[in-house]
Amino acid sequence: MIRSDLVLRLAAQNPHLYEKDCQAVVDAILDRIADALVAGDRVEIRGFGSFSVKERQARAGRNPKTGAPVSVSAKGALVFKAGKEMRERVNLEARATTL
Repeated sequence: MIRSDLVLRLAAQNPHLYEKDCQAVVDAILDRIADALVAGDRVEIRGFGSFSVKERQARAGRNPKTGAPVSVSAKGALVFKAGKEMRERVNLEARATTL
C-alpha cells in the first residue's frame, strides 16, 4: 500500500470527510513520526510496532567494482520492530493462505 492508497481508503471509510482532509491527516501523522525520529525519540504505535533510529559507526568498506578501500561515515539507520499483535495477525494470515 502506498500513501495515496491509504488516503483513498481513509476517505472511503469516512464519507463525511473530503479527500484533501484525509490527505492532511495522513501527512500530519507521518510528519510527526518523522519529526520525532529526527529528534532521536522512539515512536511506538500500540498493536502495530515501533520505530527507532540506531546509530551506525563509521567503518572501512570496499568499492565492489574496484575493490578499493572506502571509508563509510557514521549514520543513523531507521529500525522498525513489529508489535506482538501485528506479528500474530500476519502469521495467522500466512497460515490461512497455506492451508
